[in-house]
Amino acid sequence: MSLNTQIVHDPLLQAQPAQVSAVRAGIIASERFGVLGSARPLAGERDLNFQLSCADGASYLLKISHPLENPQVVDFQNQALLQIQRADPELPVQRVYPAHDGRYQAAVDIDGQQMLVRLLSFVEGLPLHQVSARSTQLRQNLGDAMARLDRALADYQHPASGHELLWDMQHAARLRALLVHIDDGPLRALASSALDAFEARALPRYPALRRQVIHNDLNPHNVIVDPQQPERVLNILDFGDMVEAPLINEVGVAAAYQVGHDGDVLAPALDFVAAYHQRNPLRAEELDILGELIATRLVMTIAITAWRASLHPENRDYILRNVPQASASLRGLAAIEPAVVRQRIHQACQGALQP
Repeated sequence: MSLNTQIVHDPLLQAQPAQVSAVRAGIIASERFGVLGSARPLAGERDLNFQLSCADGASYLLKISHPLENPQVVDFQNQALLQIQRADPELPVQRVYPAHDGRYQAAVDIDGQQMLVRLLSFVEGLPLHQVSARSTQLRQNLGDAMARLDRALADYQHPASGHELLWDMQHAARLRALLVHIDDGPLRALASSALDAFEARALPRYPALRRQVIHNDLNPHNVIVDPQQPERVLNILDFGDMVEAPLINEVGVAAAYQVGHDGDVLAPALDFVAAYHQRNPLRAEELDILGELIATRLVMTIAITAWRASLHPENRDYILRNVPQASASLRGLAAIEPAVVRQRIHQACQGALQP
C-alpha cells in the first residue's frame, strides 16, 4: 500500500460525524449518568460534544465518540484522566465521571450504531484562542501546568497507549503525501523543508529518547482561562490525541502554538518552554531537536487540516481554525537559522533553572 493510500484511507478521519440531536443527548445523559439538563451542541473534530446545563447551575460535557472509535482508546483516555486526578488533584484538568454502572464509558445504540458516551466536567471561562493579548505570565503558567500534567502521567501505562494516530509526530514523515493540499506554493515549500529537517535531525534520535504518555494537543482551543485574570489557567481539555511518544514531543506540540507571527517569533514560545523545563527538566538531547519539532507540528497543523477540510467542507471553519496562525508562525520560524533556534532554546532553559 502506498504512503498516500495509507493516509487517505484512515477511516476515522475520513468518516462523516454521526448525527445525534441535542434532545437525544439530553435523554442519554439522564438515563446513563443521572444528569438532568438541557443539551447544547459544541464543535468537535471526531466526537460529538454537548454542553449540559442543569437547573442547579452545574454544567457538564457529554462526549459521544465516533462509532468507529476503538473502545480501548476511549478507556485509555478515561484512565489517564483518573491517573492525573490521583497524582495531582489540584491540576486544572478535565474530570471524567462514572455512569450508573460505575464505568466511565457507556455503550448506547443510536440508529443502529454502537457509540460510547462519557460525562466530563465543563468549566466556564474564556477559551485561550479568544485571548488576543497573551502575557508572559500566561505562557509561563501554561508551561508549568503542562509540565505538571506530564509528571502526573510519567508512570501511566495502558494497552492502547501505542495506538496509531495521524496527529502523532513520530509519524510526521508520512505527511509529505498531504502537502499537495496546501494551495500556497511558498508555504508548501517551507513545509517540505521542515519535514526534511525533521527526518534528518529529529527522527534518527527518537530511539534514544525517554518516552511516556503525553496529552499531545495543547492548542488554544483546548485551554480555558479566567476572563478576569487571563493569565490564570482554569482547565486543560480534550485528551483525544493522547499517545505514548518521546516526552519532548509534548513540548514541541504545545510550544508550536506559542510561536509568534511577527517580531521575535520565538520569544513567546521560549516563555512556555522555560517554565515547563523549570517544573519538569528537559535533557540536552531533547532540547537539541525541539526547534525541529516545533516546526514539524506547525507543518502538521497546516497539512492535515488542509487535507481534512477538503474531505469535510461542511466542517471547514472548525478544521482550519488554527491554520492562519500556524502558517504565519512557520514563516517566522523559518527565517531564523536553526543553530540560533537551538542556542536560544538551551539558553532559555539554563536561565530557568538559575535561582
